[in-house]
Amino acid sequence: MSRRAIVLFNLGGPDSPKAIQPFLNNLFSDPSIINLPTIFRLPLAYFISKRRATIAQEIYAHLGGKSPLLGQTIEQASALEALLMKEYPRDEITVYVCMRYWHPMTSEVIADVILFDPDQILLLPLYPQFSTATTQSSLLDWGKKAKKLCLKTPTYAVCCYPTLEKLADAQADILNKVLDRVSDKEKTRVLFSAHGLPKKIINQGDPYQWQVEQSAQLIAEAAGLSNTKWCICYQSRVGPLKWIEPSLEQELERAAKDGVAVVVLPVAFVSEHSETLVELDIEYKDVAERLGITEYYRVPAVGTHPIFIQGLKEIAVSAFEQQEELSSFKELRCCPSMYNKCPSSL
Repeated sequence: MSRRAIVLFNLGGPDSPKAIQPFLNNLFSDPSIINLPTIFRLPLAYFISKRRATIAQEIYAHLGGKSPLLGQTIEQASALEALLMKEYPRDEITVYVCMRYWHPMTSEVIADVILFDPDQILLLPLYPQFSTATTQSSLLDWGKKAKKLCLKTPTYAVCCYPTLEKLADAQADILNKVLDRVSDKEKTRVLFSAHGLPKKIINQGDPYQWQVEQSAQLIAEAAGLSNTKWCICYQSRVGPLKWIEPSLEQELERAAKDGVAVVVLPVAFVSEHSETLVELDIEYKDVAERLGITEYYRVPAVGTHPIFIQGLKEIAVSAFEQQEELSSFKELRCCPSMYNKCPSSL
């Protein structure tokens, strides 16, 4: 009999209107987001969070004043825990939710894990594609807080799973159900939309964009799309820096010129939150209507789709069976060597 803990990482979101500015301050205080010395980063983070709080208040007002991300992640954790309990009927299994910028945050979750006293811990990000701004930030924070709180349990981590077939199959299944609603499939374009990043981060060796491309290709194949019916784009740009392109707005403009219907699939999001429920469902839908696009559909996030949860279960089982290899990421290398921020290069 063994005690196993799995920790699901995600971004987090405010749980009330009062939490919006503190949430933003936590986000922009992260050196993985703003890479400046602490003496400059913290005042800048406070300034940015205070300035953006009003805009964020308007965004979250559409969602009842709070993010739905925690509740959905808890549902994913419960679904995964149920499958793992069937896989390991003699073991005690607990799946935890750990948010990077709002509760439950790393220190809180580590305290709960210590009380559970597991024999093994698996850190499993809910970011399919690795980035220094997401997965690496969560893993570094966990390592720092675990050391501080004297957590010495053997801990393993999965860095990414951009080509997980079950993730692609689940997303393709949802996509095809949406495509069935379009009036003319021959005049339809699927836009795989991912959260953008400043181009300089990619130029420094971050594999995120390359991994997004691999995910989109696999989903397109699973859904039976031809190369002329889909493309990749990026959303959520903020600030003056040059971001990776094409933007979702650019692709909407191209779709309008080509006279095609649009189906937007959030390729890098596995849960619903402000970027999908507000940005895609309201803001970009308005852009599409202004451009004259008569049909605009958005594919739901994969959520607790049974095939996706089965894929997460297989990742966890593989991790527990290959502990030493996965702890160093060496067996997970899928990125070309030019991406030196891939954790297997570190």
